[in-house]
Amino acid sequence: MNLVSETLRSTKGRVVLGVIAAWALFQLWLTLAAPGKISPELAGNSEKVNVQVELPFTPERFHVLAFQQYGRVSGTDDHSIDLRGVKRTDLKAVARPYWVTAVGPIREGG
Repeated sequence: MNLVSETLRSTKGRVVLGVIAAWALFQLWLTLAAPGKISPELAGNSEKVNVQVELPFTPERFHVLAFQQYGRVSGTDDHSIDLRGVKRTDLKAVARPYWVTAVGPIREGG
């Protein structure tokens, strides 16, 4: 109990607790926002889907590599990455990063 009261009294302790609280709230926000980024058009019964991940910027190598753990990257565009063979159970994980604006079906021929 003495350690807790000392932590709360010290400026450094309050700063560290504030940073931890901010990080936890950010993680909660990412988790809660992810389902809203997934298009209803992806609803179905198939085990795997082909998705287009929309970004607010041109994807770089980092982003392509980050998505390769969920499926096969089949191309990129000005502000999107095409990802094939994504398990339905991984859709929320694909939509979770803060830099993903939307996840929808691949627009063929566009």
